[in-house]
Amino acid sequence: MTAAHCINEVDDYRVELGKHSLKATEEGSVALSATKIITHEGYNVLNDIALIKLSSPVALSDTITPACLPERDVVLPHGTPCFVTGWGRLSTNGPAADILQQALLPVVGHDVCSQPDWWNVLATEKMVCAGGDGIAAGCNGDSGGPLNCPNPDGSWDVHGVVSFGSGEGCDVLQKPTVFTQVSSYVWWIKQVSMNNFQLNCAHS
Repeated sequence: MTAAHCINEVDDYRVELGKHSLKATEEGSVALSATKIITHEGYNVLNDIALIKLSSPVALSDTITPACLPERDVVLPHGTPCFVTGWGRLSTNGPAADILQQALLPVVGHDVCSQPDWWNVLATEKMVCAGGDGIAAGCNGDSGGPLNCPNPDGSWDVHGVVSFGSGEGCDVLQKPTVFTQVSSYVWWIKQVSMNNFQLNCAHS
């Protein structure tokens, strides 16, 4: 799963699993090509989501484990602790990361994120805002990456896909990272995946 705005018809795509360092050869990591990519048919600025079919099945291991789909249409409460991960820039206009980064980004409720001095009407009810403290955020190069949130049983749900941030910089106060809200697309994911993908960890 990734963001639709990351996909074009020119590039070939490869998916790295169990990978932390982009420069090192790591035991337990796997690189697979994408054999099919399906972007949401309603994508413009909205519906920023796409699914990737890998060239072969993936064996789970100590370094490769799945995150689950959330329940359909679930909305995370304000302040829910979640984590963004990626190899994007380490700061505004800074270098890209060589080592996979993660940052704790508490969810910002829609009633806050849609206020005029936050994201206003750009934050829709099919998006998740997280962060906005001016310290931690997604940055350029993190697009398409996950917003993972822990469950009490130790499993993780992927609640968001990095969609956009502020043009003023990566760590702008009251401009949290904005994610496509995965729970709003669970039905679409299951319909598209029915004949193309294997979902091992979806809630009902």
